[in-house]
Amino acid sequence: MEAIELIELLSRGEDSHTQFKQAQDIRNATSLAAEMVAFANAEGGRILIGVDDLGSIVGITQDDIRRLNNLVSNVASENVRPPINPITENLSTEQGLVMVVTIREGLSKPYADNRGVFWMKSGANKRPVTSREEIQRMMQRAGLVHADEVPVEGTTLDSLDDNHFNGFFQKQYGRSVKQALEDSSLTMARLLNNLGLAKDETLNLAGLILFGRDPQRHRPAFLVKAVSFVGNDPAGMKYRDSEDIGGCLRDMHTRTMSFITRNLRRLQGDKDFNTEGDLEIPADAIEELVVNMLLHRDYFISAPWRVMIFDDRVELISPGALPNNLTIENIRNGVSVIRNPLIASFATKELPYRGIGTGILRAMAAAPDLMLESDHERNLFIARVPRKAE
Repeated sequence: MEAIELIELLSRGEDSHTQFKQAQDIRNATSLAAEMVAFANAEGGRILIGVDDLGSIVGITQDDIRRLNNLVSNVASENVRPPINPITENLSTEQGLVMVVTIREGLSKPYADNRGVFWMKSGANKRPVTSREEIQRMMQRAGLVHADEVPVEGTTLDSLDDNHFNGFFQKQYGRSVKQALEDSSLTMARLLNNLGLAKDETLNLAGLILFGRDPQRHRPAFLVKAVSFVGNDPAGMKYRDSEDIGGCLRDMHTRTMSFITRNLRRLQGDKDFNTEGDLEIPADAIEELVVNMLLHRDYFISAPWRVMIFDDRVELISPGALPNNLTIENIRNGVSVIRNPLIASFATKELPYRGIGTGILRAMAAAPDLMLESDHERNLFIARVPRKAE
């Protein structure tokens, strides 16, 4: 780092990527580990030692440098799990020496201190992660656990919709479930376990949301709340149509498509009088966006999907911002990350979904004015399509 870059950092003040510390503040290994863990779990950052809270350089001594180098090294290897490798750099300024400790974004998230506490950045500060759901999401981002594999407490084999599952099995494997059980001497529980849809005699989330008799009985938040508003304000009090859409994924897909298409206009254009007009938003784009919304949400968040139709646009909103390092630009270039691999693998047989990561590209081809937004503050992913004027 050059001195001019240091001055620029100081002028901007503390934020999610920069912390100011005086040498006497860096003595406690537990406190330093928490700072390091928070940076490693976020996007990385720098600790500037020898700077007061106002961003003024107060400097450090050579004795401080020796002590701090040992402390930083020991904390990074002994007090952070898994260990990290911070980089230290000493900068000489007219006001004194400043040590810059750079912690890169971790490749093995989530990180914890040696007491097992996970820390996350919260603005310029840090906070411990205490809720089970947030810890699960951190594990999910690291690929250590997936929400669709987690058993759903309170479900049993009786929670399965036998007709739905039998129809799927017959189509997929060419024989009935009954015949398969007789031929293999398996129990129903073992068959579902082998398919990855249950843990012992409890359905996991994939089993429930794909083939459950009444998924919302056990996960009431997992439904689509659809509203067609009068006007363009989501806080408006008038609406033309509304529906709470529940059931399994297959049924939610069908009914969500029906809700959207019945609330869109058909434009006649230059078509013959006796010919049905085209939807103002191409059906191919709608279908790809509905499938993407249902499959790729964050199932660790207990919140519904939302479909909002306004006079000037349609918005499809999924709980969960983009995972890992995926960005809107990545998506537009064809990059994809499957957040719920078990659900996605069965969805290739249950929904109009191919599972090759090109759904958004096809939606963009059908609706070039499609806008995508990953809102990390509200933890939402939004697909927004403008409507055509009559």
